[in-house]
Amino acid sequence: MASSSALEFTVRRKLAVLVPPAAPTPRELKRLSDIDDQDGLRFQVPIIHFFRQHDGWDDDPAPVLRGAIAAVLVHYYPFAGRLRELEGRKLAVDCTGEGVLFVEADADVRLDQFDAALGPPFPCLDELLFDVPGSCGILDCPLLLFQVTRLACGGFVMAVRVQHTMADAAGMVQLLGAIAELARGAPAPTVQPVWGRELLQAPLLNDDVLLPPRFAHREYDDVMDMNDAIVPFEFMVHRSFFIGWREISAIRSHLPPALSHEATNFEVITGCLWRCRTTALAPHADEEMRMICTVNIRGKKDTIIPVGYYGNAFASPVAISTAGDLLANPVSYAVELVMKAKRQVDVEYILSVAALMAQRGRPHFAVARAYLVSDVTNVGIRDLDFGWGKPVYAGPANGGVVALPGIGSFFIAVRNATGEEGITVPVCMPGPTMDKFVNEMGKLMRPALADTFSKM
Repeated sequence: MASSSALEFTVRRKLAVLVPPAAPTPRELKRLSDIDDQDGLRFQVPIIHFFRQHDGWDDDPAPVLRGAIAAVLVHYYPFAGRLRELEGRKLAVDCTGEGVLFVEADADVRLDQFDAALGPPFPCLDELLFDVPGSCGILDCPLLLFQVTRLACGGFVMAVRVQHTMADAAGMVQLLGAIAELARGAPAPTVQPVWGRELLQAPLLNDDVLLPPRFAHREYDDVMDMNDAIVPFEFMVHRSFFIGWREISAIRSHLPPALSHEATNFEVITGCLWRCRTTALAPHADEEMRMICTVNIRGKKDTIIPVGYYGNAFASPVAISTAGDLLANPVSYAVELVMKAKRQVDVEYILSVAALMAQRGRPHFAVARAYLVSDVTNVGIRDLDFGWGKPVYAGPANGGVVALPGIGSFFIAVRNATGEEGITVPVCMPGPTMDKFVNEMGKLMRPALADTFSKM
């Protein structure tokens, strides 16, 4: 387990500048999809990369990356625009070519002081990703913010803030991959971007009548927070849990053999987290607890998402159980509910979500007594080479999937201090319950029996 340690350092920043596309781009208004502009995605996602000093490569990273960003914006020119809100809360990007924010900085701190390989939470994140005044809104604000911070050891940090309505994790990595290619001297991105947001628009029965949603979509229930279940940020404690093959094998040992064989690592870990979190929070037995999973339809059978599409292409199905049932049953009960919810997602499901958004004013998913997890272990961000080799860490800059603290966690691929590959799960919980959560996780990460089948 890793927690944010006290670390103080001084950052000297230059004034933020706007980086426009390196060549003229089309001026047009491009509507986002009905998946993109839902209320639950109207926030900004922080991403961070830590790089060691690269032997034989003395170039200052700031001008190299700034030039690559300008060149990439010619291809990804909607990112140089600004969001506008149209009728029915519909979002569209006005491709103005104004550009994205870029901050250059120096810090009197070494890379090894961050313990970066273990993942978030990172100390002093606000120094490495400066919130430029007036930039944090959704409408009429820059859609990207970059900060390149040179470190005292010769390494550097590149932090990025992205409007989630413009791209999901795969789309963000596609954009960053294009910047990496051009920073290394490529003339154009290997994967050409595809806008195509009409693919995930609400389906029409005829020219002006929307098809109704075909699924219940209880992830968007109107749920009241009757017991102050949403806790203010200042009362939260942040910790990260490393889960390697030993821990996954131990959790699987608590499952029946057939379920252990069938369930994926994501489903096993998510069921474990849901049950342990519920135990720690100690809700009333009749309260409904919600476990929301993000499921991307890229690569699924009969997908409609083409290569190069960088918009949001995921749904967020929910598993629901009363707290009493969740705690009275073994962890296999939670795992089976997660599996059932996650495996219903296909193209028909996500188009049903789009229909719901168009008809109900683009609601936020239910957050009361909910927990959301998003698996970004396989998006490929750790493999991106901007010219300084692979990063020590690359991924989410904080533990939360959403803007609301304590509601969600990422699954992030990392290598720990001993060189073991695994998953880190940053968790944010109210202070008094974190110790209970750690204790419950410890129980399930101890084998119930001898080694059992482990599906890696």
